[in-house]
Amino acid sequence: IKTLFKTILKYIFLFIIGGGIYFGIEMLGRGRSHWSMFILGGVCFIFLGLLNEVFTWETPLLIQMLMGMLTITALEFITGCYVNIYKGWGVWDYSDMPFNYKGQICLLYCLFWFLLSIIGIMLDDLIRHRFFGEEKPRYKLI
Repeated sequence: IKTLFKTILKYIFLFIIGGGIYFGIEMLGRGRSHWSMFILGGVCFIFLGLLNEVFTWETPLLIQMLMGMLTITALEFITGCYVNIYKGWGVWDYSDMPFNYKGQICLLYCLFWFLLSIIGIMLDDLIRHRFFGEEKPRYKLI
């Protein structure tokens, strides 16, 4: 039960870090955010961290970034359908962006998620190593 409690605390910590960082990015980039973006950022950060649970350290970082981009884009679409289409909160709308789908995801942000993934992956690995005694990160670019 002690291990379960430590695991729960670890994921709460990672969720808060990821949510806070994403909320901050939105505040810097758009000058505003929404509480749902804190939740989405936390969930995305946890999913990025889980990539190393699915893939080995030998998996090229570019592949992890691609998987991160696809995961974040999927989570953004699901969240967008709920908060923007179903609830009508208007948290974001990419309708005026080229190559968008239902105004919830678009190609430009997919590329942004690809680039941001490397930061999320490495930060998660560093936190897990420093604070939770997990394996020291090592990377292979390609």
